[in-house]
Amino acid sequence: MTPGILDGLELVEVSAFIAAPLAGLSLAQLGAEVIRVDQTGGGPDARRWPLGPGGESLYWQGLNKGKSSVHLDLRSPEGQARAAELIVQTGMVVTNRPDAGWLDYARLSERRPDLIMLAIRGTHDGQGAVDYTVQARTGLPFLTGPARGDAPVNQMLPAWDAVCGLLAAQGLLAAERRRRETGAGGLIRLSLEDCALWMMGNLGLLAEAELNAAPREASGNDVYGAFGTDFATRDGRRVMVGVLTPRHWRSLLEVTGTAEAMGHLARAFGVDLATDEGRYAARAAIKLRLAPWFQARDLAEIAAALDAHRVLWGPYQSVKELVADDPACSLGNPMFTRPDHAGAGRYLTPGTPLDFGLARDPARLRAPAQGGDTDRILGRLAAALA
Repeated sequence: MTPGILDGLELVEVSAFIAAPLAGLSLAQLGAEVIRVDQTGGGPDARRWPLGPGGESLYWQGLNKGKSSVHLDLRSPEGQARAAELIVQTGMVVTNRPDAGWLDYARLSERRPDLIMLAIRGTHDGQGAVDYTVQARTGLPFLTGPARGDAPVNQMLPAWDAVCGLLAAQGLLAAERRRRETGAGGLIRLSLEDCALWMMGNLGLLAEAELNAAPREASGNDVYGAFGTDFATRDGRRVMVGVLTPRHWRSLLEVTGTAEAMGHLARAFGVDLATDEGRYAARAAIKLRLAPWFQARDLAEIAAALDAHRVLWGPYQSVKELVADDPACSLGNPMFTRPDHAGAGRYLTPGTPLDFGLARDPARLRAPAQGGDTDRILGRLAAALA
């Protein structure tokens, strides 16, 4: 592989599903050598959907690009001993298993005092949790979906797993820097639920709930506290338009020719439409006034006009449409290549979004065959112990 920003950094990943594999992926695509260790025959996410036409897990391939894959019998003392030796040799491990038994940090650090372990768990007190159960506890599903919906709606994106995985990568790099400066290793515990609460606190959601008497209500596609909403087009499509600055508002009025009408609307409602607060208060009336402009035009005409006036907008499209038609999701975007993945063939594959001005290594855009590196890695381990 071509050297990357993190060339020379090694770690073992004993994990499954999203958060810990995402941490390993983030580091692997920057040049780290990440050795994923699974139970012989494949871990619990080895065949997780979505699947390719031949039954290969596209989910597993997506989260394990650029890594080495080792299969060991982790239920046996021999397999556990080999995995532990790999961890001691590399000096760093990320896992979503409990730091207990053969993965107990105290036992492993006796053999390597500067060992770094990041252990992801469900909750801060060690209870089990996954993104979907954490979503339910946060209250956000009551704000998702249509306004005045009669049931909570989970989002499809496992956002808390994503936040947790990226924080885990950050934590590993921070611990590695401390080790370089002080020689100290350490055990880092990271709770999936705490990641969700941390992010909700950062966005003001927890403070809002604590300080305001009335709870926030679901608002469909309306942007909370500003003007932003969706519109139907003449050709049966929908677009999302957002106004986050005074320029965005002026641009929207210019392209739709509604400046005078919005002046009348402001006086009728007694609000200042130059402010987020005023636009949010009058959002339903603003939408009614703007809707005919969108309904009288096809998407292509709307796109040209909004782009020309630098309006903040985006089309609603299916994932199929995104992959088939959107230049952002194509080989025209230097983040993407189309490598040949074991058992699944060639498909559009992203590298790291971080652009350091270096060529992206194609080898780090391809997932390994599950267990395909076992002999090579174990051979290296045996040579080191000889």
